[in-house]
Amino acid sequence: MANPAIHPDTIEDVRQRVDITEVVSDYVVLKKRGKDLLGLCPFHDEKTPSFTVSPSKQFYHCFGCQAGGNAIKFLMEINKNSFAEVVLELTRRYQIPLKTLEPEQREEIQRQLSLKEQLYEIVAIAASFYQYALRQPQGEIALNYVLKDRQLSEETIQKFGIGYAPGGWETLYRYLVEQKRYPIALVEEAGLIKPRQSGSGHYDQFRDRLMIPIHDTQGRAIAFGSRTLTGEEPKYLNSPETPLFSKSFTLFALDKAKTAIAKQDQAIVVEGYFDAIALHAAGFEQAVASLGTAFTQGQVKQLLRYTESKQIILNFDADKAGIKATQRALTEIEPLIYSGQVQARVLNLPGGKDADEFLLSEQGIPNYKTALEEAPLWIDWQLQQLLLGQDLNEADQMQKIGRKSIRILAKIQDQTLRSHYISTFAQAISNGDRQHYQQLQENFYYQVKRLQKSLRQKEESPAEIEELPVATTSITLVQAEELLLRLYLHNAPYRRQIETQLTEQQLMFSLSHNRWLWQQIIEIPTETKQNLLHNQLLGKILDILTNYPDKMQILGHLLYLNEKKEIDVFRVPLQIRAAIATMERVNWAKHRSYCLEQWKNLDASHKDYGYYLQEFYQADKKLKEIDAERNFSNLEIIRHEV
Repeated sequence: MANPAIHPDTIEDVRQRVDITEVVSDYVVLKKRGKDLLGLCPFHDEKTPSFTVSPSKQFYHCFGCQAGGNAIKFLMEINKNSFAEVVLELTRRYQIPLKTLEPEQREEIQRQLSLKEQLYEIVAIAASFYQYALRQPQGEIALNYVLKDRQLSEETIQKFGIGYAPGGWETLYRYLVEQKRYPIALVEEAGLIKPRQSGSGHYDQFRDRLMIPIHDTQGRAIAFGSRTLTGEEPKYLNSPETPLFSKSFTLFALDKAKTAIAKQDQAIVVEGYFDAIALHAAGFEQAVASLGTAFTQGQVKQLLRYTESKQIILNFDADKAGIKATQRALTEIEPLIYSGQVQARVLNLPGGKDADEFLLSEQGIPNYKTALEEAPLWIDWQLQQLLLGQDLNEADQMQKIGRKSIRILAKIQDQTLRSHYISTFAQAISNGDRQHYQQLQENFYYQVKRLQKSLRQKEESPAEIEELPVATTSITLVQAEELLLRLYLHNAPYRRQIETQLTEQQLMFSLSHNRWLWQQIIEIPTETKQNLLHNQLLGKILDILTNYPDKMQILGHLLYLNEKKEIDVFRVPLQIRAAIATMERVNWAKHRSYCLEQWKNLDASHKDYGYYLQEFYQADKKLKEIDAERNFSNLEIIRHEV
């Protein structure tokens, strides 16, 4: 049975996604030699290896028998299969959707190929037109802008084919349609003109704008980027999507950067054309731009063909918008990052500057080189962002950072790398407290493993992240809350006293699972809680926890007493006093800290300046009273309770 005619889109997908190293390694033992791989040629007998594979070029070549080609050619030769058979096999292996052609479709493909050739020609002529216009009197402002404001040399202007779109509504239209006699439909399909809303006639897509041609990897002009010279919005405008141009699969300057990317074994990705142009002019020719759109997996995969170490450095702006763009880019390429297919780094330049601006500053080029060398790995950058502006001494902020950390760590597939960063994150969050670091590290291992399991099983609701252990300085608060709950559950005569003191002091449990348990207790009828003969409350709580396995894991130990805790329970009045004092102290300490922060941020003339100062002194006085009340023995009761 004859193989079906395969659609060119499928063939192109195969070429883009198939890795020649993987294909050849099935037949040849390859060893690294520089940037290439070396092995014994499978096409002729030899004792000394002369068969090379270039991952960056996706090409093989034998210096002995002169065999060479891409992955498809290799499989055709090694297995004596037809082109169609090899492509079909590769679509199955790499799970690439297969599109085939009927006879009439083949004719349409030929028509489309002819169409593309015409569009390439039209875009190339438009690029020449814009370059010519830049040197005319009407392009003087644009030329001065690139020479003086952007400080670009004539060589750089020529290299990137920078031009100018005149301000008339139909200047390019008249040139291409009336003078060059190109069909209106083709010029419109090239993204160079637009139909008027009235339905009568067309006008130029770009008017009074600086023009930057966008090329494919073969160096053919396929679209344009532009910048306004008059303050008109949008400031930057790209060509629309066309048969030649897809923003999601195109990187500005890749045609000029690919050789340097292979040589430097890294790619720099910036947001704007001028950042990329400035980097090339400064000698960093491995730079490309994402055309101001989200950085996509399609764009990344193009870069990976040229860098052996798969190192990509994201150098977006360091302002809020740039940070968000970096986060979006990392999220978009997340599957490639977490699986280790991309070694991503993040470069945020000082002062929130973009690359273009930074390079023009004093010592800009050497400083950029240093910053490039010191750019942190994406995960180290993520940790920096998590900690930025956060107070790790505040329990809620520490818990928030911890939860986000666990979600990041759970996605790392390499066990060694994951273990390293569990330790790194725990160290950073523990803020130098060794005991807390050890607690966090153990907790991270447990919670990451638990979350990974639920993600692998594709549960509708991934495992809920539990509260993290708190720092040593806060351990007394945790123990105080647990002690108070245990006393309440096991000592019916003291329940009313505990409720009264919590209400009078306006105290709430700080840890979410303790708050949840207290809420369950409150909702149980009073007669059940105040039954002094039979502890019905314990049975009710046990029934509730049975329906919440995650909560049972955290709170279940409160329902049972060991020998030590049996003895401690009989010292109830002393323990209640110590636990309440500890919880009260935390509340007043937070209030004092808040008032001090507010007071510092206010001008002396502000109406609340005196109020916050008075509140601070009152809270400070109250803390001293509480500390005097909490004698050493009371603290020891709580400190050794768990």
